Formats: sequence, structure tokens, C-alpha cells
Amino acid sequence: MDIAVLGAGMVGVSTALALQARGHDCVLVDRSPPGAQTSYGNAGIIQAEAVEPYALPVNPLPLLRMAFGWKNAVDLDWRTLPGQVPALAAYWRASLPRSFQKIIPLWHRLVSEAVLRHAALIEAAGADALIRKDGYWQVHETEAALAAAILDAERRRQRYGIPFTPADQAALSRAEPALRARLAGAIHWTSPWTCRAPGDLVRAYAELFAAQGGRIVVGDAASLARSGAGWRVAGEDAEHVVVALGPWSPDLLKTFGYRVPMVRKRGYHRRYSGDAGLRRPMILADHSVVLSPMREGLQIATGAELSAAAPRRDPRQLARGEAVARSLLDLGAPVAGPPWSGTRPCLPGMLPLVCPARRHPGLWLHLGHGHQGFTLGPVTAELLARAIDGDAAAITGLDGGIR
Repeated sequence: MDIAVLGAGMVGVSTALALQARGHDCVLVDRSPPGAQTSYGNAGIIQAEAVEPYALPVNPLPLLRMAFGWKNAVDLDWRTLPGQVPALAAYWRASLPRSFQKIIPLWHRLVSEAVLRHAALIEAAGADALIRKDGYWQVHETEAALAAAILDAERRRQRYGIPFTPADQAALSRAEPALRARLAGAIHWTSPWTCRAPGDLVRAYAELFAAQGGRIVVGDAASLARSGAGWRVAGEDAEHVVVALGPWSPDLLKTFGYRVPMVRKRGYHRRYSGDAGLRRPMILADHSVVLSPMREGLQIATGAELSAAAPRRDPRQLARGEAVARSLLDLGAPVAGPPWSGTRPCLPGMLPLVCPARRHPGLWLHLGHGHQGFTLGPVTAELLARAIDGDAAAITGLDGGIR
């Protein structure tokens, strides 16, 4: 059958490949080249260790501290915050222990498949040069914070079998001699893979799709309309359509009468010349920034800005991240241009939305992966492809209660 996939980020390209592998004739539609938007801007970690989704603190005090910049984790745009309150309230309810424990098993199952799914695509696409397979550091400044992190890492190892290696101050200094400051230590998460150029990896997957007979069309997803018993978009006819537009998905789906409550978490990054001598990616846990040696230089990526306004020209979280990075490393000059900004498509229930649209035969939803679209795209793509072929059980629990 003919299938149009809307969106050429990691989720959309992975969807097209999964459907193509099952014998479907697919066209990939986007206004931008593959991997040029949100997928380009992430930290490039395929997170095998992220076996539990990001929950909000359920205690009001940590929530209040986060609202006022604690650990640089969240920045609020108070002008647009009221519009996000309903979705944030639902997110908080899903974070309560009873609800959260129901989410974890399915999330864990998805994450546990991520490295293997990517490994097959990386090999087929000839993209091994973009990948590191030596994990990343989760760094802590104080002994107390490090001890608490090791305790939680040990819980994950015992419950899920996730490997890690603790590194004290001396071990971290030996492993990362470019560090100028003496930090308490780190957790070395050994099972994740990391990518030197996330946008290039998506493009490599898209080139594999095209080499195997798939078509990539420059077009506007907003042109989607019913056409007889099927669909028409960007001048292409299709029996089925998959909406994989990330944070842009709710706007399109609203035109067909579907309401997708999304928590819009904006992230920023900036790249700096050279890699500052860093040997593997590093999360500075006390400052909520990720330092990633990329092919184009060292990248500093921020936590979450809750905002529906235009991106800030000088984001505060990024400025704080740069300041702490300069205290640790010989950081080069910023690469020319303003900071990159993108929005993570986070759903209040924390699980991605992978399901058919209830009132429109042939319309499928594949969105809402939050912080983990780069990690989970190939995993949920395979589940969606199975569902389109009639295996409805493949996507059990991923309908999100959309209406």
C-alpha cells in the first residue's frame, strides 16, 4: 500500500524505513531536509540507561525551587505559562507514584530495544563513523550529590540490569585530563551510544531509505486532505498517512478535530570551536547542561524552557551553562550565529503517541517522544509498522487517550 510519512526527523525517517522494510511504498514529506530541525539539535545520546521517563517532582518544594531556577533545570516564560497549565497539571498527576509505576514497564521495554534498533540502521546506512559506543559521564560537584546518584544508579542496576561504573575525583581526572576543576566524581553510564552529528545520522538513515527506493518530497504537511477513500498531501496520493511532525503535530491534527495536549519544553544549544579536550559526552548534573564533543565542535545543550513564545536571543540557561563550562574546560569561541533552539514534544502521560486516529481511517499518529525521539524513533517506528499491517497489539498502551 502507498503510505505518506509527514516529518523527516528521526521519528519520521525511522517510520519510513520500518514501513519500507515491510514492503510498503512510502513517500517522506517535509518542508525541510531530513534531520534539519529538532533532530539536529539534540545532545545525540541513544539512551540505553534512561529506563524511567522524566517525571516532575511530586513534592511542591522541589517544584517551587525548579520554577525559580534550581540547578538550571527549568526556565519559565511567565507570560505564556498559563496556556501550559492544563498540560502541566496532567503531567504532574502522571508523575504521582501510583500512575508513574504503571508507565515505567512499557517505557522500559521501549528503551531496552533502542540500541539494537539503531545498530541495525547504523550498519545498513554505513554511519558507524558518527557513533561512539563508550557511554557518557554524569558528573557531580559534591560528595553528597555523587553518593545519592550512585545509590540511584545501583537501584537501576539491580532492578533493570543497567551497567555503570562509578568514578571518584581521581578517576574522573585521569579519564578527562582537560578538566581544570576538581569535581567530586561521576557515574560512567557504559551502555548508551552517542552520536557526533545527530542531524547527519538522520540524513544517513534518509539516504538509506532513498537508496532502497523510497521517495523524499519537499512539501507542506498542512496541505493534507481527504481524497476519496485515501489522502492527498504535497501533490502525493496515499492510502495511509503517518503524522510524525514532533512539536508541529498538534497544529495539523487540530484541523481534523483532534486535541493533543503537549508540554512544550524548549531547548537551546550552542557549539564552540574545538572539542575542549573532552573525551566523551558529559552531563553536568548540578547545572542541567550537556557537553557533547561533536564533529562541528563542543556543543552545550540546556535543560527545559517552558515557553510558547519566540526563542530567546540570549537564553539564560545557555549563558549559565557556558559559564560553568568555561570554569571546567578551555572552551573555544562560539560558532557564528545565534544559539539553536528547538521544542521537545512532551506529552503529559510521558509515553509517545503511536496509534490510529479514531475518526479518520488511514490516519496514524506517531509523535510525543519528549526528550527521547532520537533514542526511541526506530523502536516505536517498528511498532507502528506492525500495527499498520494489522497487529493492533503492538501498540497497546500507546494511544494516550487522544480525542
